[in-house]
This record gives sequence, C-alpha cells and structure tokens, in this order.
Amino acid sequence: MYWMGIDVGTGGTRALLVDAHGRVRHTAMHAHQDMRMEKPLWAEQDPGDWWAAAQSAVRAVLKKAHATGDDIRGIGLSGQMHGLTLLDEANRVIRPALIWCDQRSQAQVDGINAIVGVSGMLEATANPVLTGFTLPKLLWVRDNEPANSARVRHVLLPKDYVRFGLTGEYASDVSDASGTALFNVVNRQWALDLATKLGVDSAILPRVYESDQVTGYVTKQAAESTGLKPGTPVVAGAGDQAASAIGNGIVTPGVVSCTLGTSGVVFSYLREPNYDERGRVHTFCHAVQDAWHVMGVTHGAGLSLQWFRKELSPGVEYDALMDEAAQSEPNAKGLFWLPYLMGERTPHLDSTIRGGWIGLTASHKRADLIRALIEGVCYSQKDCLDLVEMLGGRVESVRVSGGGARSEFWRRVLASVLNREVVRLETEEGSAYGAALLALAGCERGGDVRGVCEEAVNERDIVPPDTQWRDVYLVGHKTYQSLYPAVKGALA
Repeated sequence: MYWMGIDVGTGGTRALLVDAHGRVRHTAMHAHQDMRMEKPLWAEQDPGDWWAAAQSAVRAVLKKAHATGDDIRGIGLSGQMHGLTLLDEANRVIRPALIWCDQRSQAQVDGINAIVGVSGMLEATANPVLTGFTLPKLLWVRDNEPANSARVRHVLLPKDYVRFGLTGEYASDVSDASGTALFNVVNRQWALDLATKLGVDSAILPRVYESDQVTGYVTKQAAESTGLKPGTPVVAGAGDQAASAIGNGIVTPGVVSCTLGTSGVVFSYLREPNYDERGRVHTFCHAVQDAWHVMGVTHGAGLSLQWFRKELSPGVEYDALMDEAAQSEPNAKGLFWLPYLMGERTPHLDSTIRGGWIGLTASHKRADLIRALIEGVCYSQKDCLDLVEMLGGRVESVRVSGGGARSEFWRRVLASVLNREVVRLETEEGSAYGAALLALAGCERGGDVRGVCEEAVNERDIVPPDTQWRDVYLVGHKTYQSLYPAVKGALA
C-alpha cells in the first residue's frame, strides 16, 4: 500500500510514494516548459502543462513501483503558491497563469490599498497585499483584459487545477488560500467582505478545506489518463511551503525550516496568528489544524545561482560552482550580492528593486562572485529569521532543505550567517513528501499530522556555525543591510 504526493513546482511536477510508516519508496518527475517572461516583471505558465506533467509523473512513479492504482490509498497535493488560473463556464483555461514571481500588478496593489487601506488589509487577511499574491493578479486581468475577465467562472491555484483534473472539484486548502490576499487567515475562511469591497464575485472562489481533509475522488476519466483507481481519495494538501514544512516536521514550536529552492523561505510554527504590522513577513494558516505559521521569503535564492549558471557558466555543474566558491574567502574580499532578481519580499516588500554585485574590483575572481552570491542569499535569509524571532517564533534549530541544502559549503555558510546549527534530514523530498504525509494522515491516521511527522521525519547530520566565519558575517550582514536603501535611492 502507498500514499501519493503530487507537487506542482515551478520547474516541474513531482509524484512521490510513501509507505504506511511515511518512508519514501519511489519518486518521479516531469519537467514543465520554461516560464514565459515576455516583459520585465512578467512570469506566466500554461496550466495545461501542469496537468500533462502531473499525469506523466503519476504514470512514471507507478511504473517504478511496479504498482497499479489499486495500491494507492490516498493522494495529497502541493504546489507553487499565488498563481492565478482562470477557467470559463466550460472549464477551459482562459489565459496563461500569472505565477508567483509575476510582479506586473503594482497599480492594482496601490488601488487595493487606496480602497481598503494597508491597515484594512492587515485586519482582513493578517498580511499586506503584494504584487506576487493572487488578488492583484486577478484585478490586473480585470483592468487590462476585460474580455478575458468577463469569461471567468472559477479561480484556482496551481495545485488546485491539478486537483480539478483528478477529481472535477473546485477546491483548495487553508494554507494555499492564505496567499491569495482574499483569505481571512485568523478565521480560516474567505474574506467575503473584502471581496465585495473590491468587486470580486465570491462565487468564483473554490471551497476551502483543512489540509488533511478529503476534497474529492479520482474520476474515471482521470484514472484512464494516470493509471490511478477511480474513487481514490484526494486530500486538500497545502501550498508548497506549508507542505515542505510538513515534510520537514515543522509541526511544533522551536524547530524552524529554511528552504533553499528557487525562492528561499524561513518558516516557523505559530500557536496563534501573530502578524507583523508592517507586513514584512507572512502569517498564513498552517497545514496542521488549529495552527498557523510565519514565513519570510527571499525571491531570488536558488534563482540567483540558476541565473548565474545559465548566463555566465553554461554547462558547469552546480557542485563545481560550489567547489569554486569555496576557494574564495569569507566576505568574498568585500564583495556583496543583492539577490533582487525578481524584486524582494522580506523585509522590503519592493517589487521594483534591482539586484547585483556591490563592491566589485579588478582583483575579484569568479570564485568571489559565486561566494558573494551564496552569502547574499544567506544574509537575506538572516533578515527573515530575525523577523520570525521578533514575532515569537522560537528558533532552537534550523532544518534546511531544497536544492541549496545539498551543498555542504552552502549549509556551512548558512549556519555561520544565521549563527545556528543547520540540520539536514534523512528525507529531503520537500513539498511532494509533505503532501504524501498529509494523504497518509488524512486517509489512514484520522488526521494525526503531528503523529505521522514524529514517526516519519528524522534528522541526519548537523552543520554548526564556523566561529571564524560567524564573526566575519556578523559585520558583513550589517553592511549588507545598509546596501538596500543606497541602491533603492540610486534607482528611484
């Protein structure tokens, strides 16, 4: 018997199987087409590509496991957050989805704040409205593509479009809905009064469930295209960060996760929905019932290294880049990287800020460029961690995951910048793993998400701060923090 997790990421969709003890047994992934960035600040993907990739990944993982649909007891979903997927009355996709890193909607953010007020948004949703969130994207379509807007009958988030493909249901979960800017995070329900004020028809919004609850069942048509069994239950699942936190065991206070993927996220469990009045971090519903979480986000974490490799080191393996960075010294001879390739979220809430290296001289080598890049991302994650602690998120240890976590060098830099032990786990499958554990909890364990995590999630190795590096980075972080206002002023 297996329980399946499906994660709709930015680069591809992943399917994963766990056994009754939450141990990973098989995985498969199908890549997406590259996101389209036709104009500065734009980022779009084709929802049909997500569904096609999900079908391929599911078939592939069943084949690897020598399994059939009869062997799958439940399915959980996770995915990139905030993406706007629009369906018409015939359930056809109206236009490409505006995904999480699309920043075109600043005018709509300003319009929302003019109508509701910054304090009004915080009161309604516990968060400020940002260009990356779903609501301003929806209003951008209304303002710029009225013909498309008139056709909208359903709004879905990326993973929920795959859910629709599997079950025919329009549904989401509380953690993913928290990132729409239309959700009352404190009360765990849609902010209907806010929707009315902004002229949004609440009928287009999906029904929202807790993450371990069953939202529907695999249809006959979906079963034929995936190899799954008709009637297999599909639980609500979670947005990628909450799902990743489940996979990392962040289900009690004291343990914080740091995910170094395309974006970088520091995530902490909260017993109550405490939020930052300046909106520098996000307070969302957790994938655990009656719990919340606070998280800070660096837009250009792994994206910084991906960009460097694609544009400046094509064909060079990531491990080779890390080995090269290790040849440089801490603080990279006074060189700093600002990871603002797609604007920045925490702590600046600035969709227009631009990144780059500061302090470059003729004496710098390529190794210095790479090391400064890694350090800049870690400094940004330090900004996130400081705010998490300010809101009462206890930080006893940091569990790290994502592509950046595979590098011992990156983990050592991160531990030294954060001045915390950085822990790696036995399983580093991230969001898809968390989705599978939610399926196991919801379909087999009576919703006992914490109990499933306690059994399944185990630590593997610990990287302590390097005391010499730590002292250098303590000063370096202060310099890093001084650079944003200088760059902002120069580009204003």
